[in-house]
Amino acid sequence: MILTKEQEAILNGEKGETLAKVMKTLVMYGEAFEAEKLVPITSKYNHLVTSFGLKVMSPVYDLMQQLLDAGVASGQKFSVDPRPLDKNVPASFLQNFVFNKFMYTKQDFYEKQLAELGLMNENAFTCTCYMDEVENKPKKGDVLSWAESSAVVYANSVLGARCNRNSGIIDIMGSIVGYVPYFGLLTDEGRKATWVVKIKTKKKPEAQLLGSAIGMKVMEDVPYVVGLDKWLGTELNDAACAYLKDFGAATASNGAVGLYHIENLTPEAVEMGEKLIAEGAREYVIDDAELERVKNEYPVIWKKPDAKPKLCFVGCPHLSLEQLKSWTDRVEKGLKDSGNKKVLIPTVFTAAPKVLEAFNKTEYAARLAETGVITSYICPLMYMNNPLCKTMPVITSSNKLRTYTSARYYTEEEILKAITKGGK
Repeated sequence: MILTKEQEAILNGEKGETLAKVMKTLVMYGEAFEAEKLVPITSKYNHLVTSFGLKVMSPVYDLMQQLLDAGVASGQKFSVDPRPLDKNVPASFLQNFVFNKFMYTKQDFYEKQLAELGLMNENAFTCTCYMDEVENKPKKGDVLSWAESSAVVYANSVLGARCNRNSGIIDIMGSIVGYVPYFGLLTDEGRKATWVVKIKTKKKPEAQLLGSAIGMKVMEDVPYVVGLDKWLGTELNDAACAYLKDFGAATASNGAVGLYHIENLTPEAVEMGEKLIAEGAREYVIDDAELERVKNEYPVIWKKPDAKPKLCFVGCPHLSLEQLKSWTDRVEKGLKDSGNKKVLIPTVFTAAPKVLEAFNKTEYAARLAETGVITSYICPLMYMNNPLCKTMPVITSSNKLRTYTSARYYTEEEILKAITKGGK
């Protein structure tokens, strides 16, 4: 790897032993992927994936403390993934005991470390940091040091920023020295599509289901999606961005996609069109039957497959303001049509604290509360990432949550029916 004089100086310890170790870490990381150089991070803010104070993560806290003790703070302020706990979210006595006494015992301590390192503000906890309300939205062409998979794929694809699928801790390392290795999705060649995905459905495909199908087929490759603009249009409005947020999260979690192009819609596809398609790209055709096949092959890992759902999560990744409003309208209509006044399954809609703050200023907030739906800022995945939830029948419209936990996936319409009319 070719380093500049400034980078070599840091590596050689001229700015202290701690910064030298950070630089060495990034150089070794880059060399593992045959990066030719380091390039400057150009985004205003960073985003960290590690937000949860799990007791077993003591090496992380030790590392953070070493940075703080050496007087090394992040070169950028940063947002971070969601908090794992919220007292307003339904939990049994035993669950709360496990959460507070065994799992997340270091949460307050870790949040204090994050604040000292450079957390944007006390409410900067979300996986959708790019929401306008959160104010961590990179510009086209910005070089990032992010690690959260759903945020990385959104920033690359919808915003046209440049970021690899980094691991946790690498994100803060890059932010500290201000550089990241130049390889993969940072390069023009690495952003070319090696798959052409043709959408031939007779109705608008479910975002999370379509993303799942593509992710499992192309894995870490870059897909160029043709035909989706028929359903989304050619403008990146609120509705299209919300769809692509959920779609991208599924491609990233059910596969390992860090970038996709949507013909006539995403920035680079609009700018370059089919020039983005690499020579020899493979083809994948998706119709309604293919989506149904993918959905039917999801495993059901509930202890009792026919159990009545005890909890429903919507919002993984976190919902946008417009999605909260749309879900409010749909839940109200569903309850009215069924003659019910409250949702029949405890239901939690999750969103960024700043988005919830904006939502609570609208008339929709009181209306949603009347339906019995709870809003929260937590990470549903972190809530369910414990042995007690493995035996708990939880339903979700999130393919990411389905992939990483025992939650069972249903389409949004199926979720709406379950919580307003009953059944599963």
